[in-house]
Formats: sequence, C-alpha cells, structure tokens
Amino acid sequence: MASAQQLLQAFDALLQPDRFRDYGPNGLQVEGKEEVRRMVSGVTASRALIERAVEAGADAVFVHHGLFWRGQDGRVTGWMRHRLALLLAHDINLFAYHLPLDAHPELGNNAKLGMRLGLRASARFGEQDLGFVGGRADGGHYGSAQALAQDVEKALGRGVVLVDGGPREIGRIAWCTGGAQSYFESAIAAGADAFITGEISEPQAHLARECGVAFLACGHHASERYGAPAVAGHVARQLGVEHQFIEIDNPA
Repeated sequence: MASAQQLLQAFDALLQPDRFRDYGPNGLQVEGKEEVRRMVSGVTASRALIERAVEAGADAVFVHHGLFWRGQDGRVTGWMRHRLALLLAHDINLFAYHLPLDAHPELGNNAKLGMRLGLRASARFGEQDLGFVGGRADGGHYGSAQALAQDVEKALGRGVVLVDGGPREIGRIAWCTGGAQSYFESAIAAGADAFITGEISEPQAHLARECGVAFLACGHHASERYGAPAVAGHVARQLGVEHQFIEIDNPA
C-alpha cells in the first residue's frame, strides 16, 4: 500500500515530466482516495478501461493518454462527463504521462517497442529527442523492407502498412511510437533505412518512395501497449502496490 502522493512522486522522479513540452498535463489528472492498494494500467483513459478498473477494485489508474489535452473543449459533458463520473464515484486516482512515457530510455514506449522488435537504440533523434535509432540487437540486417515488416507483424500480432522505399538492405532503423509520422524527415536525416511508427499520413508515402527509405505504420495503440505496464509495474513493485495491466482492444 502507498499514498497517492507517494505514487505521484515516484512517477515524477522516474519520468521527469518537467523536461518536456507536452500537449496536456502530466501527473495526477484526477484525485481519488488517499491510500492506494491496487493499480491498473492501460494505454488510454477510456470509459471501457475505467469500467474494468472499477471491476478490478482499483484505487488508481495509470495511462499514456489521459483525459485533458491542450485546445480541447473544457466543458464536462458527454463522454467526458461519463468518464469523470466513474472515476469520482469510485474515488479512483488517474495518473497520465504522455511524452515522458514515450521517452524513458528503459521503460518507455519507444524503449519497450524496440525490445519487442529485437532492436537496440544507439542514438536519439527528432523533436525533444523522442525518437530512437539503431539496428537489430543481434547486429544483423534485414534483406528487405518486406522482411522487416513481417517481423514487426509477428511481434505485434497485427498487420502493418508498408511503403517500401526500394530495393535496399535494412540496417539502420528509426522508430517512434504512436502518431509520430511527422518525425519521418528527421529519421531520414538521421540516416535511417526504415522508419517504424504507429500512423501514416498522406505525405509520408511520397517521401518514402522519393527518398528510398521504408515507412512502416504498425498502429498507434499497438505500438504504445508496452510503456504503461512497464512503468506502472516498476513503481508498484517499488511501493508495494498490486498492479494489473488491462488491454482494451483498439484497431487504430
């Protein structure tokens, strides 16, 4: 058991949110009960996740995508009202960390995705150094972008959108989870043969073909399933709190 403030202090010490310019508040977004015995982690503070947390008897929820974002409508109506009502009615704390969770060098989304894919980072790139770049942990190369895509599909259990940059061996790989398609040009500048992220927008297909660098979109949710349970589990063990990761299916 730990206090909500002890959890907050541990998360902040680990993730250092003050280092980042983010799109919403990091840390404790909704205050609940003072003592936390059981914590649930998930990717997004959706109504489905909160309902599952209630069923699990959780005192706290830890997520990557919280409730509050810069520029959103501030009125508490509709889906926002329902999510907040559940949290407040059951006195559940909501902790959310966005970019700090992406960036952590060992437990973050990018670090854990790299481990999942058998990649080892040797450098960082992109805005706020969120992106990772390196190669296969075994030192090998992929003979083609199609071979890399097949490995990614196998590791994540879902299809990948591949825009092949051309017939080249894939050695240097850049990756950044979620909606990081805008990092593609920085990945190209970093010397990547391929870039892995969650989403693709219209310009990236043209850039891949024109620059000869493969682009792989493997799903926003699918690429960000690993950081939240890693960080929440680490802090839970540290403070003697029960922890459970709850997966809410999302095709995005």
